[in-house]
Amino acid sequence: MISMGDVRAMTIGEKIQADIVVAMKARDEHKLTTLRMVKSALKNKEIDKREKLTDAEESQILTTLIKQRKESVESFTKGNRPELAEKEQVEIGMIEGYLPQAVGEDVIRGVVRGAIDTLTNDGAKPGPKDMGTLMKVVQQRILADGVRADGKLVSEIVKAELAK
Repeated sequence: MISMGDVRAMTIGEKIQADIVVAMKARDEHKLTTLRMVKSALKNKEIDKREKLTDAEESQILTTLIKQRKESVESFTKGNRPELAEKEQVEIGMIEGYLPQAVGEDVIRGVVRGAIDTLTNDGAKPGPKDMGTLMKVVQQRILADGVRADGKLVSEIVKAELAK
């Protein structure tokens, strides 16, 4: 008998393991190989760290895998290999399903403005030279909120807000 206190959310790794079993039963080879690749990336990082991964670390690994696939899509598209680009695009969709929902520009802009307000001291707003500091603060706030944002988009918004 499980009490309500024992119920907890599954980690990304646990969800992936459960979905591997489903993909095996469904004989979905592409999904199976993609999920196994993700699982091994998580496992390798866990072995390197020598302890369980946090949710943030698991998300970070998945984000890295997505970034690699996006670069591959770009390369395959330039190399006139649309079938390979499409395969990578499908994998991006599979991996993104395990991450928190990505936030839009409006939410990011709000976080950036809040971070600028925090870094403003004695009426002196941060300028372009403070880009690195501001990026760190913004990324920490996004992580703390448990959401996900495209790093490139965050960078563009930070640049635009600092230029004002």
